[in-house]
Amino acid sequence: MTHGNTIDVRDVHLTLGRGPVAVPILKGVDLAVREGTSLGIVGPSGSGKSTLLMVLGGLERPDSGTVHVAGQELTAMSEDRLTAFRGGAIGIIFQSFHLIPTMTALENVAVPLELAGLRDAGDIALHELDAVGLKPRAHHYPSQLSGGEQQRVAIARALAPKPAVMLADEPTGNLDEATGRDIIDLMFGAQATRRQTLVLVTHDRRLAERCDDLVRVRDGQVFAEETMAAAR
Repeated sequence: MTHGNTIDVRDVHLTLGRGPVAVPILKGVDLAVREGTSLGIVGPSGSGKSTLLMVLGGLERPDSGTVHVAGQELTAMSEDRLTAFRGGAIGIIFQSFHLIPTMTALENVAVPLELAGLRDAGDIALHELDAVGLKPRAHHYPSQLSGGEQQRVAIARALAPKPAVMLADEPTGNLDEATGRDIIDLMFGAQATRRQTLVLVTHDRRLAERCDDLVRVRDGQVFAEETMAAAR
């Protein structure tokens, strides 16, 4: 892993399905993300960008190649070790929130902390909800929250273990434009304050250009592009 890179991907291939229904998704991907920076990933639907994000998060295992994240080689880990590592080092935000409907906002945020065995999980979760402006809604269930509020809970949950890396897959995809802007401001603010590495998959070119670096995924391969942020 190159010094100064939080993420280092080398020659990653991934095919979904086997035999006559096999579909190559990633085809020799190389990618490096510098520590503490933000990377936008754009590309057409079906190009492989969300699959690439899942590989970075250890949720998909490549067929070949290496994936280093926060100093660890994910491709060499057992499932148990990978799950434990992901729980502490990688925060993931999805388009569809993925909150547990039978748990309050506070309980949703506390889940990864409790799994990590932290005794003060509730206090940390409340602090993170306060940081995203949702302390007054801590005891509400997801069905009682707006889409923007649910995504704020999801962000608080992802930030709570203090991960080195944040991964976001179309985090504003289910939100209206104004709410989406608020969510993005929140994510970039957290990334800057906590000096995290942020990788963001999005269809929104304006959002992508807020990142320090930008890559385009096309037909399972990654191509670098210049961003407005990098040009400044």
